[in-house]
Order: sequence, then C-alpha cells, then structure tokens
Amino acid sequence: MKDTYISESVVYVGVDDKTIDLFESQYHVPNGVSYNSYIIFDEKIAVMDTVDRRGTDEWLANVRRALDGKAPDYLVIQHLEPDHAGNVQTLAEMFPEMKLVGNKKTFQMLPQFFSMELAPERLVTVAEGGTLSLGSHTLQFFMAPMVHWPEVMVTYEQSEKILFSADGFGKFGALDTEEDWTCEARRYYMNIVGKYGTQVQALLKKAAGLDIAMICPLHGPILKEDLGYYVGKYLTWSSYEPEDEGIVIAYASIHGNTAQAAKKFAEILEKKGAKKVSLFDLARDDMAEAIEDAYRYDTLVLAASSYDAGVFPCMEDFLNHLRAKNFQKRKVAYIQNGSWAPSAGKVMKSIVAQMKDITEIEPMVTIKSTLKPETLAELETLADAILS
Repeated sequence: MKDTYISESVVYVGVDDKTIDLFESQYHVPNGVSYNSYIIFDEKIAVMDTVDRRGTDEWLANVRRALDGKAPDYLVIQHLEPDHAGNVQTLAEMFPEMKLVGNKKTFQMLPQFFSMELAPERLVTVAEGGTLSLGSHTLQFFMAPMVHWPEVMVTYEQSEKILFSADGFGKFGALDTEEDWTCEARRYYMNIVGKYGTQVQALLKKAAGLDIAMICPLHGPILKEDLGYYVGKYLTWSSYEPEDEGIVIAYASIHGNTAQAAKKFAEILEKKGAKKVSLFDLARDDMAEAIEDAYRYDTLVLAASSYDAGVFPCMEDFLNHLRAKNFQKRKVAYIQNGSWAPSAGKVMKSIVAQMKDITEIEPMVTIKSTLKPETLAELETLADAILS
C-alpha cells in the first residue's frame, strides 16, 4: 500500500485482514477487519500501537517505508489486546533505543504477553491527564479502564486535535470495503464493548472536554466529519437506551413448528402496523447480528422449543450472551413450544429475570407441537399487547 497521510505529520501504517473468518474466534467478519496503526512525525517520532501478528509482514513494510531510515523514539501502547499489541516485542527489538509508553497497568500486564527484558529507562509510565511532548505535537493521555480491558487508555494530540480512541469508535470491516458505518460499528460495540456502558459513559465525559477534529480508532475508518453523529451513537449505545422503535423476534426451533409460529407472528405484527419487525433464526443466523438488533430496538420476542426439560440450546446461548453484555431497558414477550411438558418459557423467564429494567409483556403464548386456531388467537392477543 501507499503511505496514507492523515495530515502532514501523521501517517497511517495499519493493515487490512481479509483472510480472517472469525474475529476473536466468534464474530463473523465477511468483509474482514482493519488493524490500525499510526506514526506521528515531529522532533520525536511516535508509533501509535502495532497490529495483530496476522498482519506483521505488511505492517513492518508500511512502518519501514514511512520511517524511511529514521528510528522511532516512542511506541505508545494504548491497548494490550493481541490484535493491537501483537508486534510490541518485534518493534522493541528492532529499535532498541525506542521507549515504550503506557500506564501502570500496561506495564503490569506486558510480561504476560511477551518475554523480553526491558531496561527501566525504556518505560515511560503515564497517568491520567499526563502529557508527552514530541516537539510541536503534544500527546495527552486519558485512562479508559474496562473499555474494554483494564489497561486501556486513549491519546489526544493537542495541536491537530486528534483523538486516538483505542477500540472506541471502531467497527468491523476492512478499510477497502465500502459499507455503512453504523451497522457494523453497532455490531462491534454491542458484542465487544457492550457490557461496559458505565465505563464508556465515563470516557465520553472526558472526551466532551476536548476539542476533537478527528478520531483515529484501532479498527475501522478514520472519522473526520460529523463527529457529533458518532458520539451521539455512543451515548445512546452506552446508556442502553433503545436506538429505534421496533420488534425483534428471536426463535429457536427444532423441527420447524416454532419457526412457523415466529414467522406467522411477524406477519400478524406487520398487519397490525408494527413499524419494524426483525426476525432471527438463532440456530442459523449470525448470533452477533441478533444481539445487535436486540440492543437496537425496544421490544424483544423470544420464541423457543422446550428441550430436555429446559430450552433449546441456541436460545439459552442467546440469552446468556445478552445477560453477559448487560442487556436492559427493554420490553420482552415469550412464545414457548412443548409437546407434552412445555418448559422453555420458564427457563427463558428465569434468565431474563437476571437482567435490569425489563418489562415483561403478557400473555406468554404456549404452543402444543403445532399452530392451532386457538394459538393464533393468542398470538393476536399478544401482538395487541405489544403494540398497545
């Protein structure tokens, strides 16, 4: 790739990964992912993070070309997760005079990932609000613990008003892919950072006090225009408030009868005027997208078959994912299926009961094997309750 100049002094040296199938071994990324890394040139040169070892060769070529024979003075480590810090040791050994910049927690965790001897004078420990001068550029550091690891920090470059935001404002998708930012940024946020809304809110309060002209995340595109839109999305997502009015029907069906009921219920809701109905087959559809939409819309309908006196496993998995990501402030309705001893509803309710600020909508509809006229009448009643 050619060097990508963000400004006269800041160069992008990251890489796209189009061969990865599962990000963090669980999230489908059909359009790949970018590992972003930057270099700031001044009297002192600072490299802002490294990349995953999957992109080592291309990244090193980008770095060498950008440096053009120069040696960096600093490597700023904002986040130690391997997709960003995979080449810390590589760069440290390549440039033995280069200093590593991190916070106290960074250097506590660093030996867990790398076996390298670093002289104390090579470690520059920064704290909340601390600064590092590169010449005409000044880096200011703000701690962002649990967004989404405990050692995370973000960096504000004062002269060009650039926020290097670590995983904040990141998204799935390689940079050479043109796609809507919001959809993949939402899926990224809800599934990776979603649990830590309180911590994200705390970081946004810090960012509100800064004059930001550009956001450079560790995944996804550099954000230069309409920054209020992106910040607004993060304010909504991190507060767990519904983003849009709509109904998500997530179903778990063994032989297709619960699926038939879920699809029929979607038709009923749409005929009654529902603005948006989103349908997910939890056994086949992307779990991360189902979680994304559950967070996006204000109402969730859970439809599941009973299984071994419990609930069909993919529904249990879905609900446990929601619980782990701090799902809250939603309306929830239930449809259960059971041929002789329906148990799905009880299990679904028991998991949802562990979530905050959930309003349950009655009645719970029970299907005995297949849809019958009386069951359709109950679905009509439930639809009226949801839309009232």
